[in-house]
Formats: sequence, C-alpha cells, structure tokens
Amino acid sequence: MKLAVALVCLSVAVMVVMIYQAVRQEMNLRDLKSRMVENAAEVKRKEESIVETKGKIQTLKQDVLAVNKKVDALWETKKTKTNSEAEFKKNLASCNTEKASAENKKTETGEAIKKLQDEQEVAKKKAEEDIKSLKQQILDRDKAICAFVDTTKEEARKLCGITETPK
Repeated sequence: MKLAVALVCLSVAVMVVMIYQAVRQEMNLRDLKSRMVENAAEVKRKEESIVETKGKIQTLKQDVLAVNKKVDALWETKKTKTNSEAEFKKNLASCNTEKASAENKKTETGEAIKKLQDEQEVAKKKAEEDIKSLKQQILDRDKAICAFVDTTKEEARKLCGITETPK
C-alpha cells in the first residue's frame, strides 16, 4: 500500500507537473500569438512606411533629375555665354584696333589738311603778290600809254582816269 500511495503521489506529482507544463506552454502560446499579432501589425506599419518612403524617394529622384536637367541647361547657357563673351572681347579688340587706325588716319588727315591750308595760304599770298605786281605792271603800262593817248576821246580819258573834258 505504501507502494500504491507512493505510486499515487508520484502519479499526482507527475500530473501536476504535466498540468503545470501544459498551462505554461498554453501561456507561452498565447504570449507568442499576441506577440505574433503585434509583430505582424508592426511589420505592416513598417512595410507601409517603407512604401511611403519609396514613394518619397521616387519623387525626390524625379526632382533631382529635373534639377540636374536644369543644371545641365544652365551649364550650356554658361558655356554659350562664355563663348559669346570671348567673341565680344575679340570683336572689341578688333574694333579698338580699327578705332586706333581710324584715329591715326584722322590725325594724318588733319595734319595733311593743315599742311594744305598752310600751302594754300602761301599760294594765296603769292597769288596776291603776283596780282599786285601784275596790276602795277598794268598801271605802269597804262601810264605809259596815257602819255601818248589822245585825251579828246572818251575811252582814252576813261582809261587814263581823266574826268575833265578837254577844251
């Protein structure tokens, strides 16, 4: 009987341990199920945030592409403006050389005009002197003729400058 009591006690102890293990496993299973539901919800939230982040990344990539295109366009315009600036500088340099040569021609022309004016003045003075000497020669000739001219004729009086009529 002792054996039966010991066996009953032993079987009750084994049953209590088994019930304890079953309850513990059941609690673990409930805990795991609740954690699994929480993890599933958390995974779903993270997946949604990942999808949202992917969408934001796509829009940012599109924005970056648009900005890169604008940057490329700006580089091109800068390049063309730099080229046109170089052309303008080249044209400016050629215009400056043309201006300098035109100014040189202007000064040369001014000097030539001044020289011609001086020569003209000299020629004018020489011509006036020649005219005076010719007038003097004519007057001298006229005086020589007046000595021999008949003063009774009106033309002769005009030529010699006589105003009174002869008697």
